[in-house]
This record gives sequence, C-alpha cells and structure tokens, in this order.
Amino acid sequence: MSQITDPAPGTVFPRLGWADDLLAPALREAVAALPAAESRVAGYHRGWCEADGTPVASAPRRGKAVRPALTLLSAVAVGGSPEQALPGAVAVELVHDFTLLHDDVIDGDALRRHRPAAWSVFGTPAAVLAGDALLVAALRALTDVPAARGAAAVRELVGTLLDLVEGQSRDVAFEEAAQVTVAQYLAMAEGKTGSLMGCACALGGVLAGADAERVGGLREFGRRLGVAFQCADDLLGIWGRTARSGKPVGADLAARKKSLPVAAALEGADPAAERLRELYGSGRPLDAEEVELARELVEKAGGRQAAEDEARRQMSAALRALSYARPTADAYRQLQEIAWAMIRRDS
Repeated sequence: MSQITDPAPGTVFPRLGWADDLLAPALREAVAALPAAESRVAGYHRGWCEADGTPVASAPRRGKAVRPALTLLSAVAVGGSPEQALPGAVAVELVHDFTLLHDDVIDGDALRRHRPAAWSVFGTPAAVLAGDALLVAALRALTDVPAARGAAAVRELVGTLLDLVEGQSRDVAFEEAAQVTVAQYLAMAEGKTGSLMGCACALGGVLAGADAERVGGLREFGRRLGVAFQCADDLLGIWGRTARSGKPVGADLAARKKSLPVAAALEGADPAAERLRELYGSGRPLDAEEVELARELVEKAGGRQAAEDEARRQMSAALRALSYARPTADAYRQLQEIAWAMIRRDS
C-alpha cells in the first residue's frame, strides 16, 4: 500500500473528464425526466441552460465531478467496473445538487458556480421544489439496480439523507448559538458534508458487490475525506478568492457564522480571540471593514492554523480507513490523488 504523503501546495487537481463523460448522459437523462419547471431550474443550476431554458452553447463543466468519480473509483477499487456503479454516481450527484439548491436558500447566498444562484433567479419556491425533485430523481436512479444490491444502495442513501438533515439542522442552529466548540462543529461537518462523501464511496462498493468490511472502509474513507474537505472549504470561505471559487468569499464572516477557523479562534484566550468574541457578539451583520478585521483576528487567534491541522488529521484518518477496503493499487493511487487535491485546492 502506498505511503501517505502530503503533496506540495498548488497540486494540480486530477483530470476527471473520464468520470464526467460516463456520468453526463445519464445525469442529463435524469434531469430531463423531471417536470418541466423543475428540470429548467436544475438545468440552469448546472450551467446547461440560461434562465429562459435556452441551451448554453458548449456549456462548461461545472465543478470537478468529485463525488461521482469517488463512486466510480470505489467500485473499481474492489474489483468492479465503473458502469456497475453509474446509478450510484448519478444518485450522489443529484443529491449534491439538491443540497446546494437548498443551502443557497437557507444561507441567502446569491452566487453559485460563478452565476446568480437559482433562488435569486427563479424565486425561493421554485428553487426548493427543484431541489425536492432532484432528491426524488436520486432515489429513482437506484430503482433499476438488481434487487439485492439495489435495496442495499437505497438503504445507504436513505441513511445518508437522515445524516444530511441532522447536519444541516445543526449548522442552522449554530447561527443562534452563543458558542460552538470545535468538537460540535466537526460533528456537524461529518453529517452535512462527510455523510454524502461517505455514501458516494460506499455506493461504489455496494454496487460492485463488495463485502461489508470493504464497504465500511470505503464509507469511512469518504466520511473523513468529507470533513477534511469542509475544513478546506471553510478556509476558502475566509481566505479564498470569489473569482476562483465562484462563491462569495467573506460572506460567512459578514453573517458571523461559526465556521471551523472561527470556532477554533473563539476558543482562544489571547487578545485577538477576545476581540473576535466582542465582534461576533455584536448581534448584527458585519460591514466590509469589520469583515477584514475579523479575518485578521481569526488568523492571529490561531483559527487558520487549527483548520489546516484538522484537515490533515482527517486526511490521515481517511487514508488509513481506505486500507481496510483492500483497494487495488491503481485505484488507491487515484483515490489518494483526488483526496489530497480536494483539501489543497484554491477554488
């Protein structure tokens, strides 16, 4: 088994076009089968069409197809084929888009993937309904899988959906909480982000017919990777660039959200942590000048370093878990490359 190594910053994200080439036709078919109104909102959200439904010529790839690629590679890792895992890859991507549509509504984020978010274009009810429709489509994607594996895949996805709801509920509750500990935040992140990545990997194993031990290793790999990814995402939310990420950098600070770097900084005892507690206790959104001050205080209080360290701890745990799946050498290498690139990205 390959040794765990941390690549240098700036690592190039592995090319996942092969996964998108396999996924795209099935994904478009699933979205096209939705009611017309919801299909149009979902197509806009993915960058396939304009708000009026006009197809986008040479539509760019949206995102990096990471979760579906994890599903397909996980199947290969346990001796299966990507084609066996395709229904799971479609289901995972549809659920991911469902969560994004709803998250943007809940958070009030007006920018997604370098475009106005769907709710800001079509209205909140239309965005919520489109998300609901994608959730139904995700479950439907698994109904054509042969009996035993199909039933196991549906159970895996349903359990994940419950974890997602609990994680999102905790995240919303944190906005009103006077204090959020790092431990509480990590538990939330495991539900909100880790559960879906864990499901993505587990579905690959389930649909390839792997035994429970190997599926469990894949699931835990994905869950730890998901938490590491959330750590990296929180760092980008404060120190990233909107032009690269397509998401509003600084919005979490403006809303006084307790992301991981902030939660870690607020637990500090130095003057920077004390000043940050005062700022976050103001009870109102922060203005541009205060956002800059908060960014400086979080770093001075050690929040940035703490989040980076936690991302590395979660990654080490993920790669240890992956070994229990007894993956093929080539699949292990590819999964490791994707995992490191996910937490060392700059967008």
